[in-house]
Amino acid sequence: MRTKSLKKNRINVVTLGCSKNVYDSEVLMGQLKANNKDVVHEQEGNIVVINTCGFIDNAKEQSVNTILEYVELKEQGEVDKVFVTGCLSERYKPDLVKEIPDVDQYFGTTELPELLAALEADYKHELVGERLTTTPKNYAYLKIAEGCDRPCSFCAIPLMRGKHKSTPIENLVEEARKLAAQGVKELILIAQDLTYYGLDLYKKRNLAELLENLVKVEGIEWIRLHYAFPTGFPMDVLDLMKRELKICNYLDIPLQHISDDLLKSMRRGTTQEKTTNLLKEFRNRVPEMAIRTTLIVGYPGETETHFQELKQWVKDMRFERLGCFTYSHEENTHAYNLEDDVPQEVKQERANEIMEIQSQISWELNQQKIGKTFRVVIDRKEGENYVGRTEHDSPDVDNEVHIDATKIYLKTGDFYDVKITDAADFDLFGEPVNANAEKPKRKELFKTSGQ
Repeated sequence: MRTKSLKKNRINVVTLGCSKNVYDSEVLMGQLKANNKDVVHEQEGNIVVINTCGFIDNAKEQSVNTILEYVELKEQGEVDKVFVTGCLSERYKPDLVKEIPDVDQYFGTTELPELLAALEADYKHELVGERLTTTPKNYAYLKIAEGCDRPCSFCAIPLMRGKHKSTPIENLVEEARKLAAQGVKELILIAQDLTYYGLDLYKKRNLAELLENLVKVEGIEWIRLHYAFPTGFPMDVLDLMKRELKICNYLDIPLQHISDDLLKSMRRGTTQEKTTNLLKEFRNRVPEMAIRTTLIVGYPGETETHFQELKQWVKDMRFERLGCFTYSHEENTHAYNLEDDVPQEVKQERANEIMEIQSQISWELNQQKIGKTFRVVIDRKEGENYVGRTEHDSPDVDNEVHIDATKIYLKTGDFYDVKITDAADFDLFGEPVNANAEKPKRKELFKTSGQ
């Protein structure tokens, strides 16, 4: 008899992929906790739920390898059951069932009630905004919509997530209030497309009205915007960003390319001229804004001329934040009908070139910050340094501010004014202004009431 089966069931949720998956895992965990289930995130458990990503080749490979890893642990008796959910499972369920049959059950992105039933739990409709957050206590993702209606040729998200569906404003405000009550101070708004928010529910782009309601939530100090589509961007959001201190001067707006030929083939619904004018309008109306974008190199038909055009544009635009990906040829997308004619090594060389240019731009922009003071939130303590961020930086992907923890005591999750003393290409170094002059003694750190 296996001793494992005698242990109390503990459900381990493993999350792969983007912040949308993080959010989905947190909702799943909240439901399980409400059902009095013992649930953990990426720790030991005898029942495993893998929330997969199926976006591009690298992500799919990581998801498959993770499934195989836990199936092997199941065969060795280290875990009892393995369930798979998320985008990979939604997109390739028949293939996965055939190729990896030892998984107990596969579920798609919209099958949360069915997954809960398999875990002997009930789906509780009344749990609006109830989640077990897995991020540091001071920030949380707020998913304002699911799915996407855009026709981009290279993207498989509509295949995995379906059509765009906005979450009502009142539900999001309630969720924000619950997060604030738990100590969350920064909301990171996410969706496949923030730009489209509200069109389905309110028959207009309604991101600004949502933001006007969210800034009223007590305890929330920063609101950050991720994943806006350039076509049809609601410009009234810029006025709000300029006026409301809680809305970070930050915008993540994936642009993918700038060559008119490729933008047309990508079905992006815009041109180089329109894109450049939009960015200039952002700069004019909110000069303090940090713009993050992502680009794709190696798309079918991308010539050396197209690439040189992209390189020059990146140099001209001087984005504060930029990521670059190599094109992934995804079946059932419109671009899959095109020849994947750029060799992988060329794709990678081009991505490296773009990131070298961006590294230099980032270094130059960071040098301009030396001597200036910024409001910084402390995310964590790492070794002998506190690590924080300015309003211009999102967790995990952007610049970090490092502060010497041997000289001063700072509280994780709190905000401080920090003077920048040095800078590298993607790191800032600083000293708090008007914070405690010295690190508290040990007994002060551990003092509790009544002692």
